[in-house]
This record gives sequence, structure tokens and C-alpha cells, in this order.
Amino acid sequence: MKLIIKFFAEITIKSPQVRKRFVSQLRKNLKVLLKPIDPELRINGNWDSLEVVTGDDPALQARVIERLCNTPGINHIHEVREYPLGSLDELAELCLERFAEQLRGRTFAVRCKRIGKHPFSSTDVNRQIGSRLMEQTGAAGVSLTDPEVQVQLEIRQQRVFLIQARHEGLGGFPLGTMEPVLSLMSGGFDSTVASYQMLQRGILPHFVFFNLGGRAHELGVRQVAHYLWERYAASHRLRFISVPFEGVVAEILQNVDNSQMGVVLKRMMLRAANRIAARRGFQALVTGEAIAQVSSQTLPNLAAIDQVSDMLVLRPLITTSKTEIIRTARRIGTEAFSSSMPEYCGVISVSPDIHTNARKVAAAEGGFDFSVLDEAIEQATSTDCCDLELDMEGSQVETVEQALAGQVVLDIRHPDEEEANPLVLEGIEVLKVPFYQLNSRFAELDDARAYLLYCEKGVMSQLHAQYLLDRGHDNVRVLRLPRS
Repeated sequence: MKLIIKFFAEITIKSPQVRKRFVSQLRKNLKVLLKPIDPELRINGNWDSLEVVTGDDPALQARVIERLCNTPGINHIHEVREYPLGSLDELAELCLERFAEQLRGRTFAVRCKRIGKHPFSSTDVNRQIGSRLMEQTGAAGVSLTDPEVQVQLEIRQQRVFLIQARHEGLGGFPLGTMEPVLSLMSGGFDSTVASYQMLQRGILPHFVFFNLGGRAHELGVRQVAHYLWERYAASHRLRFISVPFEGVVAEILQNVDNSQMGVVLKRMMLRAANRIAARRGFQALVTGEAIAQVSSQTLPNLAAIDQVSDMLVLRPLITTSKTEIIRTARRIGTEAFSSSMPEYCGVISVSPDIHTNARKVAAAEGGFDFSVLDEAIEQATSTDCCDLELDMEGSQVETVEQALAGQVVLDIRHPDEEEANPLVLEGIEVLKVPFYQLNSRFAELDDARAYLLYCEKGVMSQLHAQYLLDRGHDNVRVLRLPRS
């Protein structure tokens, strides 16, 4: 089978030197992606289009086409049959043989694209073939504006390609033609779609994840990062960097004014990302922020966040609606990942300041111990996306709906939340241990007792219970009280 790859339109309007570089990069990428599928596959052509010749196995052909459809730089792919160019009468016979059954009782149009010097024009081809098909196929008629069937062919020098099918590509620029960036990845809809849009423009987005609360969340983010790499960027190495941020969260909750906590957390993430990116030679940072979607994303607050980075911050979704973001996630295959991602809402201001400024934020950060941030950056781990562990290993957290006598319930909610809605369980001991103190204080508790972690939604308790289980504390469960 032969496939003709048509480039993204913006590639074709580049200068000759840039276009040559882009096409050369796309060809390299395709070799890396397609050779493992079909070692005998051949890639030809360079300037106008690329030709891929693969075997006759339908399953193998389907895998090749799927990979091409998800490769940045390709506008569409034509599945073709190739013939030597003869006379127009011979060409009409080929079209009759190929399209006669499809045209019976249906309207059609002939579309010819021609490259090279010939004694006829594209219009001559359209008219002569159209006339023969109308006379000999029982077609319902010719419709140039809205045909039911399109008879498409390309004439290139002394070759003819009859187009059997058209497959839409990803568009954009080939990966590797732009500088690498570091994308702040939470696994939700916004950061995932923002990372995809970088890929689509030929930019390699390495991922940095700020772990606020446990391995379960990181597992979910690893899965979506691996998916983006495997489906759209497997021609290149992408890194997944995980930064333990629990200590930073605890420091914010204990030492930062409530109204500024959200902005300060984003500033800490940007500071960390900036330093990691600089060390690795990445050229910019990418976030999934959209204007006014949450309180930290007003113009004044975004300006305050950007002040801590001397690196360009890209926000591809800045004016995109949530509806459109979710629609894109559905189209690219990440909706299921993002919709099931646990939302770790450890830092929520009760009354967030939506019009902050440099003076307010500087004052809010005055009591923050920046050695905690330094330590988190130094403890960051980096893994190739192709090597990411995607399965949850070890003990799974058990969830119960009722506390029994002798068990201790650890209320890990933020003090403000706990004070507004105290947890009272008759005959059960309840200890108030905010989640940001849990890991340090748990070692002080009696190992012989059984502990049930409680929070309102069950997300933070699940994450922290898994964290404790991973460290050998098998006396931990999660308490989920039935809703009244």
C-alpha cells in the first residue's frame, strides 16, 4: 500500500531553507515511529510531500495510518493506487474500473491535481473523465459543490495516483523543529490540553508535576503524561519530573495569609519550574491557566505570579472556555484521564484576593521558609516517559463507613474547615491532625492503635493513607461517612 503525506499548510509557505528543515525533521520522525511497525517500510519524497510504502497486511496498514494521523506536521494522508501515466482515455478507463460501483445512482465530481508538464490541463482531465463516468456508470449527475462521491486523482510527472481514501492528520509542525519547554502538569483538563497544543506546534513539552498529596495522584498524572508521549510524541524522549511539594503546602498553610495562599502556591511552583527548566536547557514554561477561570487567574494575580520567573511563561489556553477545553480533551483521548483525576484541594483560600499586587504578595511570603522550597527542588526525580511505572503496586487503601470502638479517627482537614464543621463521633476518639502535619506527627502516634483518616470528600484522606501504607504503616484506613 502507498500513502501520500500532505504537509501542514503553514509548512508549505515557509522559506525554502526552513521548509527543507521541517520536512527533513518530519521524515526523521516518521522513520523512528514507523520502522518498529513495519521494518520493510519505505519513505520517499521530500519537498512537496512524502510517500510511505508499506506491506499488504491490513492490520499493519491500519497501525501505520493511525500513527501518521497522530504525528505533528501532517495535514492529511491519501491512501492511493499508483499507475504509469498514459493517455486521457486510458486514465478514464482506470477511473471507470475503480469508481463505477460507487457512482451508480449518486452525484459525483472529478478533482484532479497535476504536477509537471503535460499536453493537457487539470480541467481537461476533469471534463473528459467526468463525461465518461457520467455516460457509463449510471451516476445521478455531476455536482461540483456538494457531490456524494469525489473522484480524486493526482498526476505527478509520468505517474498517476488514484486516491482511495483520505485520513485527516494532526496538523502543526514536526516535533523537534522548535525548542523544548517545561509544562506544569496536574493531569486535569487544562494542563493536559495545554501540553497537547505545544506538541501540535512542534514543541517538545517535558512535564513537571508538583506532588501535593500522594502516590495515587502522581500515578494518574504519570498515566496521562505517558499517553500524550506515546500517542503524539513517541519520536522523541520526553522527561517526567516529579517534585515533592507537601512540605511547601504545609509551609504555606501555616505561614501565609489566607487570602494570598493560592497565588503564593502558584508562585512557588513557578519558581521551582523556572530553576528546573534552566538547569535542563528548556526555553519556556507552559501552564494551563485560562483567564478568570479560578481566583488565581485574574490579570493582577497572573501578573503577580509571573514576577517570580525570568523565563517566558506560555499560556496557550488563556482565552479558551472550559467547554472548548473539555471538547479538545475528548477529541485527543485524554478526557477519561482528566475526569477521573483526584482533585487535591489542599490550598484553598476562604476569601481569596482576586486583585493582589507585588506588595501584598511579598508581605504574605515574608514568613515563608524558602529552604523548604529548595529542599523540594533538590528531591525532584526525573524519568523518561517511556520508562514511567503506570501500575499501582503495594497495598491498597481500605475504606470503611463506620468507626469502631478502640479505633482513632484522624481529622486531617484544614483547621478552618474543621472549625466550621466539627467532626463528633459518639464513643470514638477523634484527633485533629491537619494533613500538612500528618506525615511528621504520625510517627509520634501509638503503632498498636488503628487509625482512620477523615476528610470531607475523601480525596486527601485516600492520598495520605496510601502514602502512609507505602511507608509500612499498615494500621491505616480511610473513613467515608455516609451522607445524610
